[in-house]
Amino acid sequence: MIASLNHFLKGYVTIRVEGNSPERFVNLCAFHKIYMWDLVPAKQSYSMNMELNDFRKIRPFAKKTHTKIRIINRIGFPFFLYRYEKRKLFFAGAFLCILILCFLSSRIWDIHFEGNDKWTEDILMDYLKSNDVKPSMPRNKVNCEKIVKDIRKEYDDIVWVSASLEGCVLKIHIKENEDTFRESLKDQDTPQDLVATKEGVITKIITRKGSPCVHVGDHVSKGDVLVSGKIEITNDSQEVVGYKYLKADADVYADTTMKYKDSVNQVGLHKNYEDSLRGIVYLKAGNYFLKAGTLTHHFEEWESFAREKTLKLGENFQLPIAVGYQVIRPYTTKKYARSKKEIQKELSLNYGLFSKELEQKGIQIRKKDVKIHMNKNTASAQGILYLNEKITKEADINNSEIKGENLDESGRNDDGVTG
Repeated sequence: MIASLNHFLKGYVTIRVEGNSPERFVNLCAFHKIYMWDLVPAKQSYSMNMELNDFRKIRPFAKKTHTKIRIINRIGFPFFLYRYEKRKLFFAGAFLCILILCFLSSRIWDIHFEGNDKWTEDILMDYLKSNDVKPSMPRNKVNCEKIVKDIRKEYDDIVWVSASLEGCVLKIHIKENEDTFRESLKDQDTPQDLVATKEGVITKIITRKGSPCVHVGDHVSKGDVLVSGKIEITNDSQEVVGYKYLKADADVYADTTMKYKDSVNQVGLHKNYEDSLRGIVYLKAGNYFLKAGTLTHHFEEWESFAREKTLKLGENFQLPIAVGYQVIRPYTTKKYARSKKEIQKELSLNYGLFSKELEQKGIQIRKKDVKIHMNKNTASAQGILYLNEKITKEADINNSEIKGENLDESGRNDDGVTG
């Protein structure tokens, strides 16, 4: 493989030696250390390959042995250059293309995040830019180990980070703490009660910290204290001698009600798309566009859509260039009276999506009393939903109350006289 490449770069010829004594010619070449390969004998002739530099030395040997040399083929890079020596722009373009590829491959053109939920890509990207990590920066200046340490140091609730270079893309994998460490650290020393977010009947209480103020079956209103962060401290005689304040932690569920209303139009719009399409091809480089034409039109109603593909060399060599196709499609609208079945189907679909959103929030629908009403121009589904849901929210305990309790504990003697 290496020898073949060397022969190609130096250039070589395939020759045929004819005459009365071609063997003598071959012996003279071997004696003068002229390298030959693929030597094939024939009737009073030999064919062989010989490098271009050695070929220039064999004329005296051919004259001495009375043989004739015929060139059968010319192979190699020197002959390629000679054949295209007048096409200077071609070689200049090829050389420029190689330089551009070398430049593009020496930089990163995209930063991809995975696993981030709380911290959006825009926030993380702004932080990386403040540390001089951004697209178009040289690959040799990307310090993945430093990036990992900086992100871990800046965001306490990110528990695991990895950074790697794949082609021209910097990939950052993130694992966030689901317990939101920042918020818990901020509020862990703040005494708080749990209060009701809405009116309902208590069905379940799971208390982890604090004193429950309600029981299963109790009717509560919005703002009522459900679990108090004020804990009584008693002596051996079960007498209250003081209070301890902490952040209440509990799950309190209750049966609640919710008004539901959804409406749709009884008049539908049908789009009749025309067969004519207008489109242009464009080239995008960064924030710059090069469009092959314009999309000026006089359509009253139309839709526009585009498809775009980022150019890549291989799997991971992503270029900062994209090719796209933008299309405009005109249409006309026609009004029609929607059938009752179609309206019911859309209202049912909307209710199903709404129910799914409630389930994702942990809210259970026990019963529904929803009816469809047909009006002049609209149709609506409205009624009452009977739910079972968690109704707690945190509320700070009054600081004056805490200070008053501390004063009672520290400033009063056995006779009930303050010092």
